[in-house]
Amino acid sequence: MRTPRLAGLGIATMATAAIALAGCDSTSPSGSASAPASGAPTASASASLAPADPAAVDALTKATSQLGTTSFKMTATSGSGFKLTGAVDPAQSAGTAELNASGPNAELNIKTLLSGQDLYLQVPGFTKAGTWTHVDVARLPEGANVGLRPGQLDPVNTSKLLSSATDVRSTGPNAYAGTLDLTKAVGLAGVSQVTIDESGAQAQRVPFTATTDDQGRLSELTIEIPAVNGQAAQPLKVLYSDYGAPVTVTKPSAAEITEAPDSLYSSLGS
Repeated sequence: MRTPRLAGLGIATMATAAIALAGCDSTSPSGSASAPASGAPTASASASLAPADPAAVDALTKATSQLGTTSFKMTATSGSGFKLTGAVDPAQSAGTAELNASGPNAELNIKTLLSGQDLYLQVPGFTKAGTWTHVDVARLPEGANVGLRPGQLDPVNTSKLLSSATDVRSTGPNAYAGTLDLTKAVGLAGVSQVTIDESGAQAQRVPFTATTDDQGRLSELTIEIPAVNGQAAQPLKVLYSDYGAPVTVTKPSAAEITEAPDSLYSSLGS
């Protein structure tokens, strides 16, 4: 049986996850450096698009920057077959994430645990029951999104994703909209090269909406990712909550840890 390719499964589409688990070839994200958890998006407008509303840009900048400074919980869903949950504390470089993906003939569950600079995964086909696979972060292929990693504690990497936003505008109290250029966000939020290639020109104008809470923190982000591979379009919806709540992470004991084999790194690559 072939080793499944897991590229981008930290936040991949359900079709990709199901195909990968079934052992079929899937297209991996092209290299894209991981963004720091801190740092605000630069939502600049293109000369060919409507100018951005500076106040709206500033509001989203402040909202996403808080994802790198305070603890939070998040839930990302796409259709009925994809759910990713996470609880992270950027200040402590600690967090957990769990991906559940299902397709017509396959199901996938991946867990991620980050404690300081140590990253652990539970991946079907690689991790034995009751143990964690320790990952050498330096060996992770560029652009591989495994949910969490040192310096990137938002599983969706929203701050980096919104750096491709254009014509950002306010649509009401604490509500915003605009478009994303996915050609500038390959490898983020499950955006693979195949999604961009098959979307054509529309990949440069993907609508999104966002809302903030009464303290100006990001509460919801919805991205209208185009349909590819004959699959129906399924918006990616991300909810952020529980800002400032304690996040408890228990590091596995030595008896529960095995080192990742070379095959895991190659499966995460291209």
